[in-house]
Amino acid sequence: MTDIRAAIRAERRDQAELLESLTPQQWDAPSLCEGWTVKHVVAHTTLPYRSKGTRVVLEILKSAGRFNHASDRMARKDARALSTNDLLDVVKANVGHPWTPPGGGPAGALSHDVIHGLDITVALGLDRLVPHDRLRLVFDAMTPASVRYFGADLAGRQLIATDLDWTFGDGAPTRGRAQDLLLLVCGRTLPEGRLR
Repeated sequence: MTDIRAAIRAERRDQAELLESLTPQQWDAPSLCEGWTVKHVVAHTTLPYRSKGTRVVLEILKSAGRFNHASDRMARKDARALSTNDLLDVVKANVGHPWTPPGGGPAGALSHDVIHGLDITVALGLDRLVPHDRLRLVFDAMTPASVRYFGADLAGRQLIATDLDWTFGDGAPTRGRAQDLLLLVCGRTLPEGRLR
């Protein structure tokens, strides 16, 4: 538990530093999250620090129980209402925040931060490598249910990390860096040439 909490704090500090270096054009650039800019992603990741649980529950009810639909609406609304400086301040102020996703625990919080951080850096073409100790914690917490949640079609494929001792699934091999394979598991479309 201590290792995961330390990894969460380190990941959030790294992301705060990265976000602080972005230009206004980069904040408005597309991320790997379909239909979201970098600013939308940061509005989404900071939601638990800024909003009460009642807001989230009400938004999910408005969306007939569809969390992703509610999440999209909240991210768009908050990205319009908050400046990039506002969002950056929230990230910096909440490096040690204890939030965890429902049913996900601290490993789920780390996964959330790592995956959405990659949604930003990969889309922007930034060469940030997530430290392997953090990726290992994310992979160790991965379950068949968490993989199914993202809806990626991995049938007949074995994912093989080239930079970390990690494999997933059976079938034809797909090789790449561990962080790129993580994005594939999450249903993201990666730039050409990142997998083989």
